[in-house]
Amino acid sequence: MQHYLIRFNVNMAKKKSDAPQHTSVVNETSLAFFEKYINNPSPTGFEWKGQELWLEYLKPYIDTHYVDNYGTAVGIINPKADYKVVIEAHADEISWFVNYITNDGLIYVIRNGGSDHQIAPSKRVNIHTDNGVVKAVFGWPAIHTRLGGDKEEAPTLKNIFLDCGCTSKEEVEKLGIHVGCVITYEDEFMVLNDRYYVGRALDNRAGGFMIAEVARLLKENNVKLPFGLYIVNAVQEEIGLRGAEMIAHKIKPNVAIVTDVTHDTQTPMINKITQGDLACGKGPVVSYAPAVQNNLNKLLIESAQKAGIPFQRQASSRSTGTDTDAFAYSNDGVPSALISLPLRYMHTTVEMIHKEDVDNVIRLIYESLLNIQAGQDFRYIK
Repeated sequence: MQHYLIRFNVNMAKKKSDAPQHTSVVNETSLAFFEKYINNPSPTGFEWKGQELWLEYLKPYIDTHYVDNYGTAVGIINPKADYKVVIEAHADEISWFVNYITNDGLIYVIRNGGSDHQIAPSKRVNIHTDNGVVKAVFGWPAIHTRLGGDKEEAPTLKNIFLDCGCTSKEEVEKLGIHVGCVITYEDEFMVLNDRYYVGRALDNRAGGFMIAEVARLLKENNVKLPFGLYIVNAVQEEIGLRGAEMIAHKIKPNVAIVTDVTHDTQTPMINKITQGDLACGKGPVVSYAPAVQNNLNKLLIESAQKAGIPFQRQASSRSTGTDTDAFAYSNDGVPSALISLPLRYMHTTVEMIHKEDVDNVIRLIYESLLNIQAGQDFRYIK
């Protein structure tokens, strides 16, 4: 798919309403990778299997790559260039740790990232051990036993537990389970109503997928960038932006464009007054926040407008809560901006993203890169 063909489809093939025709980017091969990538567990601190899959997919589209001590993977185009531009996502998913094994063989857990205790009861999980995966379930008392006049207990970290079919601590330990084993949900990728991608860990392996697709488009369209492009899939975002913090100091970029997910606010029990008015299917979300460099943000918006890419806007109080903050405040200040993907049901096992939004985030990052000049100075006052 040629770059000029993309522009023709968007700018010339107009509907009667003058709305741009949607341009598909994800193809059958890339979708097959996306499904495999989502289904592979990559809990915070244990991301390396997912990073191997990601690099395997990315390698045909880059010149070189490296992986740091904690697992952040970096693909590079034009590694000898002085001016460095980062496009970044994070690779890790929320999970649980084994914290306490009872004498009766039940297992209590603590969070690894922002795991939601309320969705845990009756979920099937994989406990990752040195001997391989051990299956277990989050048990929960039957409804019959919870009725009786007393106030019903809600799930909390103090009362959710795993049952792996054992009746003693010794039996659990013989399976290779010990305190510190990491736990992930079984739920896998699917396409819903030919409109949404659904799965666990779309936050934010969807981002890793999208930046890899940007690299694919650059290669397939024979684009020669005038700067070094660093395609970064960072670890440990879910526990404080730690992977981005580490890799920003290693790369020392001149510009960083980060992609992550944000909340679709159209479903029940979400207050638009506090959370904003954002919807799946209406395009990428550009953010306004202190960490977002306004001249770079303006470049993103103008790129979207020029290419006919729909987009939405979001404001963040104090920080974005994404790796944007880590890049922005590194190395004496790096012009950074955030392109978010609207997502429903964040930090559940049924996270949902719109197919067209995925295409459009990829296109927006791609078009924005075409509008960045080597040595570009984004300062407000020169």
